[in-house]
Amino acid sequence: MDYERSAGILLHPTSLPGTYGIGDIGPSAFRWIDFLVESKLRLWQILPLGPTGYGDSPYASSSSFAGNPMLISLDHLVTTGDLEQSDVDAAPEFPTDQVDFGGAIAFKYPLLVKAAKTFLKRTVFDSRFNAYGDFCKKHASWLDDYALFTAIKEHFDAKAAREEAPESIWNRYWDKDIARRTPGAIVRWKSECAAEINIQKVLQFFFFEQWLTLKSYANEKQISIIGDLPIYVSEDSADVWASPESFRMDEDCCPVLVAGVPPDYFSETGQLWGNPVYNWQAMEANSFQWWIRRFKGTRELVDILRVDHFRGFEAGWSIPAGEKTAVNGEWIKAPGMALFAEVHKQLGELPILAEDLGLITPEVEFLRDNNHFPGMRILQFAFENAHDRSSIFLPHNHIKNSVVYTGTHDNDTILGWYQGRSDLEKARIQDYFGHELTDVAWDFIRVAFASTAQLAIIPMQDALRLPSECRMNTPATSYGNWGWRMEENALTPELSAQLARLTHIYDR
Repeated sequence: MDYERSAGILLHPTSLPGTYGIGDIGPSAFRWIDFLVESKLRLWQILPLGPTGYGDSPYASSSSFAGNPMLISLDHLVTTGDLEQSDVDAAPEFPTDQVDFGGAIAFKYPLLVKAAKTFLKRTVFDSRFNAYGDFCKKHASWLDDYALFTAIKEHFDAKAAREEAPESIWNRYWDKDIARRTPGAIVRWKSECAAEINIQKVLQFFFFEQWLTLKSYANEKQISIIGDLPIYVSEDSADVWASPESFRMDEDCCPVLVAGVPPDYFSETGQLWGNPVYNWQAMEANSFQWWIRRFKGTRELVDILRVDHFRGFEAGWSIPAGEKTAVNGEWIKAPGMALFAEVHKQLGELPILAEDLGLITPEVEFLRDNNHFPGMRILQFAFENAHDRSSIFLPHNHIKNSVVYTGTHDNDTILGWYQGRSDLEKARIQDYFGHELTDVAWDFIRVAFASTAQLAIIPMQDALRLPSECRMNTPATSYGNWGWRMEENALTPELSAQLARLTHIYDR
């Protein structure tokens, strides 16, 4: 698929400013869209939108299809009459530069439940209640399992807390009959958790209602949203619980193999993600229907799909369950060609970007190029080996069908990264740029915008010239990530004018 030459910003909604301890898709999100328009930018890239899991990571979601309830705007629920103004006026003072995950959940989730209960009192004569019914029917293929899974998980999480036990991962802590989804157990738990199941469905309705309104607003203003589709799903998810046959699991529904990457730029022992590895043979036998639903569902929420860890569709690094590091793994082939052929057959040509970082082989390149997916060019990687002038990341080697980034959510900020270079490395970088770098972040942004790559994406931290303390994620670490937030006064007319000027100069 051909993309118009354009540029945008990487900023997850949780990083937006706001009152309730975590960014959401309320008023500040609409102001953010207006800022992009004023800056002459046309792309907004986000991270996965699903409910976050272990370590507050959006890449460890309890569902590949659901939205994160913590992104729901309380202010909007006041507007729709599901909450009272007095409910939100009671918000404590939260930090403005970091997400307070624990505090935000403690304040916000009870209000979301209250709003859901209020909503469920509406009658069939209420058009919004009828829209909710239509939503439940449309999304029943995942919503029913997700709502039941979440309701049961809350029960066992509470039980684990009382017993001071570890987190209640479904295949290790739940009663065996419901963990294995016996028909009798499903019927019993649906009855016992009926009220909580309905609440979870309403929360998903709230999320989709608000997000699609925001997306429509963005699209009306010619802003396209790039969404993230992680290749793997969390073990503790409705996806794995509902379809264990699609994963490499043993008779107790525990993973036999887990995903990760071998030792690389980010870690000497690799990255042990721990996600269950797919049973590709079983998935291919039913024409990849789970993947078809997943691509279709994500496409409903975003305009362009960034497929994370694209190389895993050619072969994935698979590690025996129980290993402490990712060193002792092996590459296991995946049927990427057959999968994307089926996707194109059933869904048409989708706008997909390939996150093609890491150990990329000719086979991965063929899979990417055969499907005409743009790959990624990271400017930080361009200068890691000063003697390699053939590096695909160096600007003079960029190709049109690619996306250039100063860095991704996994990288340091460009300012922090540059400050960590040796004097010799800095001299080589300045020699390449042709001048002394006096405004490091914007010198790199200018090079990204000037690139021949058709798309250019800048993390908001780089646009704001922020240091290492503001990076979004440090790979191979479990805590202290995903928490950066943008200050309320960050979106200045001066910043907008600077971005608009670069988009004009470099025809983006």
